Order: sequence, then C-alpha cells, then structure tokens
Amino acid sequence: MQNFRSKVNTKDDRFLRNKEEMQVLVDQLHTHLAVAKKEGSDASIERARKRKKFLARERIQLLLDKDSPFIELMPLAGMLHQGGFGPGGTTVASIGYVNKRLCIVNANLSARKAGAVDYATSLKIKRLGDIAMENKIPIIYLVDSAGIFLPLQDQIFADKDDFGRIFRNNAKMSSMGIVQIAAIMGSCVAGGAYLPIMSDEAIIVEKTGSIFLAGSYLVKAAIGEEVDNELLGGADTHSGISGVTDYKVKNDEAALNKIRSLIEKMGSRPLAGFKQSEIKSPKLNTKSLYGLLPKNRSQPYDTYSLLDHIVDEGSMDEYKKEYGQTLITSYAKIEGWSVGVIVNQRKIVKSKTGEMQFGGVIYGDAADKATRFIANCNQRNIPLVFLQDVTGFMVGSNAEHGGIIKDGAKMVNAVANSIVPKFTIIVGNSFGAGNYAMCGKAYDPRFMLAWPTAKLAVMGGSQAANVLLQIEKVTAEKSGNSLNAKKEKELRESIQSNYDEKTEILHAASQLWVDAVIKPEETRSWISMGIDIANHAPSKEKFNMGILQV
Repeated sequence: MQNFRSKVNTKDDRFLRNKEEMQVLVDQLHTHLAVAKKEGSDASIERARKRKKFLARERIQLLLDKDSPFIELMPLAGMLHQGGFGPGGTTVASIGYVNKRLCIVNANLSARKAGAVDYATSLKIKRLGDIAMENKIPIIYLVDSAGIFLPLQDQIFADKDDFGRIFRNNAKMSSMGIVQIAAIMGSCVAGGAYLPIMSDEAIIVEKTGSIFLAGSYLVKAAIGEEVDNELLGGADTHSGISGVTDYKVKNDEAALNKIRSLIEKMGSRPLAGFKQSEIKSPKLNTKSLYGLLPKNRSQPYDTYSLLDHIVDEGSMDEYKKEYGQTLITSYAKIEGWSVGVIVNQRKIVKSKTGEMQFGGVIYGDAADKATRFIANCNQRNIPLVFLQDVTGFMVGSNAEHGGIIKDGAKMVNAVANSIVPKFTIIVGNSFGAGNYAMCGKAYDPRFMLAWPTAKLAVMGGSQAANVLLQIEKVTAEKSGNSLNAKKEKELRESIQSNYDEKTEILHAASQLWVDAVIKPEETRSWISMGIDIANHAPSKEKFNMGILQV
C-alpha cells in the first residue's frame, strides 16, 4: 500500500488565506441551509402546533433510528427559481435508517405554503423515485400537501419529467418490488391523492389526515353537493367505507411507529457484494482540507494532498502512477469500503517524454489510463469515486494530432457504460467535456455532490468573456462601429460578472444539478453512505463498452 507524504504546511500564509476563503464559503452555505430549514411562517407553525401536528423535520427525526447517520438531499433546490417557495421547495428529502434498514423519506413541509408543490418540489420527489429505483431501497412518504400550486401549474404539470412522472414512478417501483409506505398526516388533495394510494400501504391519521380528488368547495361548485372534508375523505371514511387506506392511527407519533413496525417485518434481499472492512482515519485531519484549494481557482496544487485527507491511511494502490499523470487513478478504501478513485491532478507535471502538462487538463495518455482503470473496476466490482477539478481536455495541434478526441471518447464511453456505482464530488472546477469524462450528472452518478468552492460551466468565466467579447466586437465592426478600450473593458467585466454568477455552485444546487453542497470534511461520510445505499442493488447488466476506436 502506498502512503503519500503530504506537503501541506498549515502555518503557511497561502494555506491560511485559502482556509479563510473556504470558511467564508462554508459560512455562506450554513446561512442558506438555515433559511431552508425554516419550515414556514411563525403563524403557520403555530397553527400546526395547535392541531398537535409535528413539523416535517420532527417527523423525520422521530421516524429514523436515534443517533444513526442520515443525509438530506437537495436542501437548496429552487432557491433562485423565480416564483418558487425558497430553498428546498415544500418537501424535505432524506435517506436514513428505519429499524436498521436504509430508507428514503420524503416529508411535506405543510407549514410552508400548505405543502403545495412548486417546480423544485416536483423535481425533488421525482429524483427520490429515481434513487429508490436505482438502489432498490424502500421509500416512505409523510404526506401533508395541498397538491399542485395552481398559479405555477404551467411549470410542473405537463412535461415528461413534471408532476405526473412521480405517479409513473410509483407504478414502476411497485412492479420492481420496491416497498413504498405512505402516512397521510394532513391534506392529500387532487392528483396528489394518487401518491399514497399507489404505495404498497397507506396509513391515515385521525382528524388531521384527509384524502380526496376534490375538496368540499370544488364538490359543491361541480355538482352542488354540500359535504364537509372529514366526511368526504377523512380517516373514518377511508378506513371503514372506501377501504382506500390500510391503517387508522390516532396521531403523528402513532403513524411513525406504525411505519417502523412495518419496516421491521420486511424480509431481506441479496446485496451487491460491497464489503466494509475496518474503518481507518485518513492520514491528515479532514479540517486541514480548508486550506488546500487556492483562492484563485486557476492556481495549481498537489492533489495527492487532497487524497491524504479523504482515503483511509495506507490504503492506496495507484494504477499507472507514472503514465497520464494529469489524472490520478488508484484503488483505495474510504471508511472501509473499497473504491476506485479518479482524480484530476492540479499541479503541472512532466511526462516521461519530457512534455510539460497543465494540471486540471485531461491529456490523451490520462484519458487512456482512466479508460483502462474504469474497465478494471467494473471487472472487479469496485465502486468508482470521481473527484472533479477539471478545466477540460487538452487542445491544440499537438493534442489533435495525438488523437485527443479518440482518447477522450474512449474515456467517455467507459464512464457511460460503467455498471458499478459511481459517485462524483466537484471540489473545484467542472468545465466543458471534462465534466462529462469525470462523470457529470448526465452520466448517472448515484450521487452528484459539490464543495462550496465548486464551479460548473462549459468553460471558465474569463475564457467565456473573451470569446463572447470577440463576438461583440465583430458584430459592432460589421455595423460600422468600434469599441474603444474603456467600453471594451466595461463590456468584458459585464459579460464575465453575469457568466460567473451562473457558474457558482449555489446556482447549480438551485437547479438540482447537484444533490447537495457539502462541507469538505463531510466527503468521506457521504461516499460511505452512498456505497451502503448502492449495495442494496446488485447489477443485472454486463459491462460492455461497445465499439472503441483504438
């Protein structure tokens, strides 16, 4: 096993400046997450209390095993979306242990817009269905929602991946044998009524739980019938008359206990064969990660130091160490789980042929190495972990003559056809086709995560500004105008500022391009949890990369 000697100097001025910048970004993340955790107005929270209802995160806390690990997904979804309900929408999406069994839990935020579904909420619930199907783990719905938010219905109703996809997923999960349990703990209205009833089992809470396709006001308007909501679709009606629900309980706590009891009695299924050995700490304390990444994202750093903070100490067996050095490929362990790590080396390296290669750039030899390594990991049933800090593939005549397109295509092919679980963490840059080759979201990582330092775009802001500025200059010249130095400078700054804003990771989190923005020291636990989740879904596919140009 290789044990790299880190060169991190925690007292160096540059390290301290980097640490300070990271802390600022982490503090900003905390601020946004605090807003996301505010479940509604004080008045709406008080109304829930008077009805003896728990809030969404309280329900999740009571449902999950005490002191067990759990993760919250997409807490910043929709935070920048015009017309949305703020960070996280109106649902809390978590994965944790219920009676020692991994489960997905989706809980409506009834104190925020009555749990009505906006754009972000719809996408979150759909994403949870995708995770359940890919990993074969149960999903639990804690339902308390007024249904689609009608003023925004055009954003979430009709498209392929909109609200209707949720019910399609309900049906597909049922056919796959994936357990779904719903607790109706408040309103469940209109199209949303299908979600709990398409689950395997439905629990309803007396007095607070109700379910109907049309509420009393709509019924009166439609057919003139006067009926209150309790008689129309309350617990007694659906437990004793319609037979829509399977269990009637007295309160929220009883509903959560019933779910735990049902989960406890589930049988076991075969696992994917990933084994967790003794957990060893990394060589370096994860807190010193804060000073590792340069404030200026174009500056180099040694990625081996990053690995010394993340992988179990002494666990690395580096593959083709001296070949294709702008990518580090290595077998390793993270919290006792065997993994194959693929990491962008960010320092300038010198190949054995004497070529100086820029850090963060994928060269032909690096792509060739990664392709073979990915194939090896699939052959040996080892999950893949991608740590992205990539600016793209090498360009220029030498690269083109060397077949960079061919080598890059091979790597993309291997990533796309890989059948072992993949996990991607963007630690710095994620630009252009480098994002694709390093398993961007389009390549189905089980989880797509990012540090607060991450940037996601087709290219860096300064490069994009220069390209777009040239277009503006040509357009101006064609119309008989020209840009003086002052106007050119102002235009460049304006273009770059607008572009940079869209590359910030909070923008990506809002768009649900990443599952979560995490603190650097949480990286190991997220990967470990991810592999544990993926272990519930043995692959039925055979690894096959198809046709490759060699």
